[in-house]
Amino acid sequence: MSLKESLQELLAPAVENAGFFLEEVQISSPGNHRTVVCVVDGLKPLNMDEVTSVSRLISEILDEAPVMGDGAFTLEVTSSGVDRPLTLPRHWAKNLTRLIKMTFTDGSVLTARLNEFNETHGKFTENIKGRMKDHEVAFADIKRAVVEIEFSRKDDN
Repeated sequence: MSLKESLQELLAPAVENAGFFLEEVQISSPGNHRTVVCVVDGLKPLNMDEVTSVSRLISEILDEAPVMGDGAFTLEVTSSGVDRPLTLPRHWAKNLTRLIKMTFTDGSVLTARLNEFNETHGKFTENIKGRMKDHEVAFADIKRAVVEIEFSRKDDN
């Protein structure tokens, strides 16, 4: 088992018990010093206090983990960025009502608002010059989906 897989297996249960999800572990080794990056997510966007809390938890585990050996390492804990692809049902749930840019397996692209979804499909509304067009999309047809940043939504208060 690789170090990355070992860390994922070691950290995921503790992170989930704290109410978060360990999305990914990345390891780089410039010279003799390792950097461990843990990407953490939640059911809602994480605030700085939550990132700090989960960072302390991960740090305590890594300090005691024999898998890390005696070498020095730097820990970075970050939340999922908006450019992170939507791949799991909880990603879609977290982004309900958000504008999603989807690239399909056939190469076509659709940017539309997620209105509802189930295990296999999502319902989206596309705004074409003020006219709304509804789409039902099979998740199996999506190659990549990401949240589009909106600086001012008309329905925000």
